[in-house]
Amino acid sequence: MKKYRIGVDVGGTNVKLALVDLNGKIVYSNTTPTRADLGYEHSIANIQNAIEELMRETNTNKDTVEAIGFGFPGQIDYTAGIVRLLTNMPGWVEIPLAKIMEDKFKIPTRLDNDVRVATLGELKYGAGKGCSNLVCITVGTGIGSGLVINGKLVRGAKNAAGEIGHIKMTMGDGPICGCGDYGCLEAYASGPSIVAEAKEYIKGGKSSKFKELATEELSPYIVAQAALQGDAVAKRIYAKMGEIIGLGLTSVINLLNPERVIIGGGVADAGDILFNPIKETIAKRAMPIQAKSVEIVPAQLGNTAGVIGASLLIES
Repeated sequence: MKKYRIGVDVGGTNVKLALVDLNGKIVYSNTTPTRADLGYEHSIANIQNAIEELMRETNTNKDTVEAIGFGFPGQIDYTAGIVRLLTNMPGWVEIPLAKIMEDKFKIPTRLDNDVRVATLGELKYGAGKGCSNLVCITVGTGIGSGLVINGKLVRGAKNAAGEIGHIKMTMGDGPICGCGDYGCLEAYASGPSIVAEAKEYIKGGKSSKFKELATEELSPYIVAQAALQGDAVAKRIYAKMGEIIGLGLTSVINLLNPERVIIGGGVADAGDILFNPIKETIAKRAMPIQAKSVEIVPAQLGNTAGVIGASLLIES
């Protein structure tokens, strides 16, 4: 009897679900709205309905599905199976989701932070394949990371390891971060930082390419497109962001000596205009042994990393 796992990637807008075989291949997938605005009970019911639909469509059951795994954008207690806090999803506080799902489906269930989940996917089936020591970061609205040391995912004493976005880049002042502190890495270099910097240039009349491309709202993607089309201001913004991210990563690389740093997330789709300054900064600023032994590579699994990684939680 062939065995499968279900991976669930929960976002603020949509929930992605997939039936994944034991070789990491997605054999079926679907999506359902999160509807976080209607409260966590409604969202959980939606997810349960979507899992039931997946199992009907694939003719699977508790005998053929050996585990369900969830990735969430927030604070997750992997050990207890509890969603501690999802800041962008009201009401998701101290929810014992693993128990709720196990009571419903009679299938072992695990949950973790979405970046750690994506790290598991990249480690086994993506850009981290064959590595024992790596750092996987996502650069989007914020900057998150998953850490693997000696082949094991690092969660920390309270399941809170990997907050690379909150490495302090200054001694005192600096831009205020969403966490409430000042001078965090993600306050300097993330999607909102790119947009804010671009808007400042527009105010000063420095880039017509932004205005030409921004038919709707300005976004990191538009700034990246302007850079790829040769806009000097956009190139300068991405060079600065790459240097800042590279500087933040230098501290992590010096500390952990990983073989590979994997970079994913929406902002990383900019490609070489972001990756080149990251690599150059690490080569200049990291300790020689660490700098020479690390590769900086893009993530490979794209938007499937979440569901594939979630399917692996049972073995992590």
